[in-house]
Amino acid sequence: ALKNNKALVVYLSMGFGNPYGDDWNADIVFKWVKELDKRGIKILSLSDTIGVSNPTTISYIFKNLIPEFSHLNLGAHLHTQPHNWREKVHAAYESGCRRFDGALKGYGGCPMARDELTGNMPTENMVFYFEEREEDLQLNKDHLLTSMVVAANTFPS
Repeated sequence: ALKNNKALVVYLSMGFGNPYGDDWNADIVFKWVKELDKRGIKILSLSDTIGVSNPTTISYIFKNLIPEFSHLNLGAHLHTQPHNWREKVHAAYESGCRRFDGALKGYGGCPMARDELTGNMPTENMVFYFEEREEDLQLNKDHLLTSMVVAANTFPS
């Protein structure tokens, strides 16, 4: 990426919890963000690829990281279920996060996720959420609509 003048995006997996019995706490996340910052990483996404995060943890992590690392572009890669996507994106947004990953229809996910309902954060849900907050998404809605049609035909429910 660096050889081709591309921005490197680094993902910290288990950014909001670890269900596998390994040590996990916010200090471990902070330690690794600090280490990656020292190594010159400028774009860092905290990931919850199996859907174990909750609004309290999401808020705590971002409220404590963003002030200390305001020079970094910190983001959220959250896996959700249909009933909890809004509370997760809201917790990150209200805590200062402005970089979010998503996938059309929430397609994809991790085979280690809690259940078959856990998947990527649906892009269309985030668009709706951010439009409610009058965020300037710089989004071509015609292209989004076309992409949604393609996704509906490619990934039928």
